[in-house]
Amino acid sequence: MDFRYSSSLFTLMLLISVSLFFTAAWSLGINYGQIANNLPNPKSVVPLLKSIGVTRLKLYDADPHVLKAFANTGVEFIVGLGNEYLVQMKDPKQAQAWVNNNVKCYLPATKITCIAVGNEVLTANDTTLSANLFPAMENIHNALVSVNLDKQVMVTTAHNLGILEVSYPPSSGVFRRDLIQKLSCILDFNCKLGSPFLINSYPYFAYKADSKQVPLDFVLFESGSGIVDPVSGLHYENMLYAQIDAVHSALKKIGYKNVCLQISETGWPSKGDADEPGASPENARKYNGNLLKLMSEKKGTPLNPNSDLNIYVFALFNENMKPGPTSERNFGLFKPDGTPVYDLGFNVTGLLSSNSTGSSGGSSGGTTSPGYLPAGNPPNGYLSITADDAERPPFHGALSILCLMVLTMLQYQL
Repeated sequence: MDFRYSSSLFTLMLLISVSLFFTAAWSLGINYGQIANNLPNPKSVVPLLKSIGVTRLKLYDADPHVLKAFANTGVEFIVGLGNEYLVQMKDPKQAQAWVNNNVKCYLPATKITCIAVGNEVLTANDTTLSANLFPAMENIHNALVSVNLDKQVMVTTAHNLGILEVSYPPSSGVFRRDLIQKLSCILDFNCKLGSPFLINSYPYFAYKADSKQVPLDFVLFESGSGIVDPVSGLHYENMLYAQIDAVHSALKKIGYKNVCLQISETGWPSKGDADEPGASPENARKYNGNLLKLMSEKKGTPLNPNSDLNIYVFALFNENMKPGPTSERNFGLFKPDGTPVYDLGFNVTGLLSSNSTGSSGGSSGGTTSPGYLPAGNPPNGYLSITADDAERPPFHGALSILCLMVLTMLQYQL
């Protein structure tokens, strides 16, 4: 049977299904990026997010306007400590000041539950950042301990798929050898504190890199056949779950089978340049609609069927000041005026009349780009993404396309 979901009947069914999921007290997590000069005041965003069932927000900073606006709403926050602050956080006094000024003062009215220290640092090709990441995490945690908030607020950091050296088939996933020591320190920290191991994953970029070879239905959760892992025998109906299980396999290989893995970013752009195939409202609707449906079912991946991934969708709004190709500015579910970019079946309550811009040029870690594979490494089957335009590593285009061709040939042979 062909599950390409192109009929109007399926479209109607998908919209009805998503709408029902949102009215059933279902928890939605979303990234709230602010690299824009036309976004609404955060106070006016509160009813919009309540109307679509958002209970978890992830920021890339600790914007006081947002944190104050969401006081006493019950929405849980991951706040970010930007990469630019990591060197300062080597000083325990600076870390204590940051916690006092960006976390403690908003509690308990605003429900801050986690601090993401840095974003995709280990793949940023910046040795200074990498060297300072773990000390910064430790000092931020110690600062929380000193004010008795360590049981209430967790500390972690987000990674992209570039930390993998091999990712296909999923059962063969392994981390880059040059990152294992740093990752082990972070994972020990995660396990000790019970904080999640965060991964940003974008199947869109696999399709963008080689749209002629990578099946669109596989990356849009619409594959009728999918692929079978030739080693484990597990069946994968979509690329996102294959990527996630590659990380699970890599974790198990270095002794971290029980760490809590969560997806801190994933999404699909509604618009792109001429050389960005697949970036369209219809494909974005399919990707995010099908993703939300899977999330509502609370089913894990083939390798970990009982896991709850707590996926955060990227992103809340389109961000008009993000650098890079057109797609970068079009990952939002909503336009800055609060209207949906495409129909996901939301029963939307519009923005309040106080719709003046709350901030401009704010932080967003969701700037994405094709990742790279270090020279000499075997093809890993997936593209990774980076956080900030300033952190983009060189793109080895031919090698990345080869990786995708290997994945595609294998899946068609199975």
